[in-house]
Amino acid sequence: MAALPFRLRWPDHIWPKPRPAPNGARIHTLIALRWLAVLGQTLAILFVHFGLGFHVPLELCLATVFVLVAVNVACFVVFPSSHRLSDHGAALFLAFDIIQLSTLLFLTGGLQNPFALLVLVPVTISATILSLASTMTLGALAMAITLLLSLFYLPLPWSADGLALPPVYLFGMASAIVLGLGFISAYTWRVAAEARRMSDALASTQLALAREQQLSALGGLAAAAAHELGSPLGTIMVVAKELAAEIEPDDPLSDDVTLLVSEAARCRDILANLARRPQQDDPFEYMSIGAVVRAAVDQHQRPGIEVAIEQRGNGSTPVVPRLPEILHGLGNLAENAFDFARSKVSIRIVWTDRAIRVSIADDGPGLSAEMLDRLGEPYVTSRPEDGGMGLGVFIAKTLLGHTGAEMRFTNRPEGGCEVVVEWSRAMLEKEPGKEPAIA
Repeated sequence: MAALPFRLRWPDHIWPKPRPAPNGARIHTLIALRWLAVLGQTLAILFVHFGLGFHVPLELCLATVFVLVAVNVACFVVFPSSHRLSDHGAALFLAFDIIQLSTLLFLTGGLQNPFALLVLVPVTISATILSLASTMTLGALAMAITLLLSLFYLPLPWSADGLALPPVYLFGMASAIVLGLGFISAYTWRVAAEARRMSDALASTQLALAREQQLSALGGLAAAAAHELGSPLGTIMVVAKELAAEIEPDDPLSDDVTLLVSEAARCRDILANLARRPQQDDPFEYMSIGAVVRAAVDQHQRPGIEVAIEQRGNGSTPVVPRLPEILHGLGNLAENAFDFARSKVSIRIVWTDRAIRVSIADDGPGLSAEMLDRLGEPYVTSRPEDGGMGLGVFIAKTLLGHTGAEMRFTNRPEGGCEVVVEWSRAMLEKEPGKEPAIA
């Protein structure tokens, strides 16, 4: 496995790489939140004006709320409830909410209004459902408007004595809101991004396992087909050999009959190999641990890369189920080793009375300490230039973890990286007395 080249990289271990929200935002949800805002704004304006007796510019305030109502009704009529806004569309939707709320704040005292903190809400919503770029844009808009409201606003209609807040206090309020915007939106976006990354990675793992299970089912069908085709192929072989015995060597059809016999023999060998796969009614096939490892590794071999497999242990050879999770997990690890090896991949299978251990090592350049600590996390890769998604080791760790395995990665003193997969023998091994399907 390759070491990281020296270059600037996005600090993914501190901050997730920007990824737009895959499904956008459902407009029905945003419209429902707007109706709550309309209700709250209307009740607050009417209570302050009539209940507390503060004479706010009622007509202008209600007109501002009416604009929000009109836009919300238009969205409800134009878009179906299941419609999902794009990242850009949802950002514009929330930007309008920030501007509408800021207009109300301008009419009712600016930052002296205790409801000024509500400017945090649209940015927080953006952080949970939109991309980092959209969230940063909305945050910048909210911060700019907050600073403007600290300077320009219509005064609150206090009592006759009035209340004049000093500029330093207003500046402190603006600073608190700006810092709150930055911290809350950043934290919320990071948590949401981590959840999205994990959800995407688990979906990829489930897809990989489903494909392995389909291949396993296909193997059962192939074995059944081999069984059914065995009898007619045997008849073809008998007839072809009789024809070959009766035709003279100089007969024009001699070569054709010889070819027919050889091709029939080839078909017989193919069907014999297919018949070794598990039957449809078998829950799973049991194999020696060496055979399982070979089956996982062989499909990923590279030309020019030597493969050395060593087996040793105490007692009888473990016989384990040929699970798709094990095949795909070990296959992913072997594929990584072949990709980064210079000339050789070493596989060591060791067992004791209590444990089964499989190690896969390459003679490549190894990994940096940072990568060793983070291997197994989704979207972590040391080779972004080749289009890899960084899910191979994560999928392998997840699948093998489902079988009870533990994994660890180290750099070898002689060079290269080594991954060790270890199972409890009692958890993984076959029932006593059952023979392996393939030795």
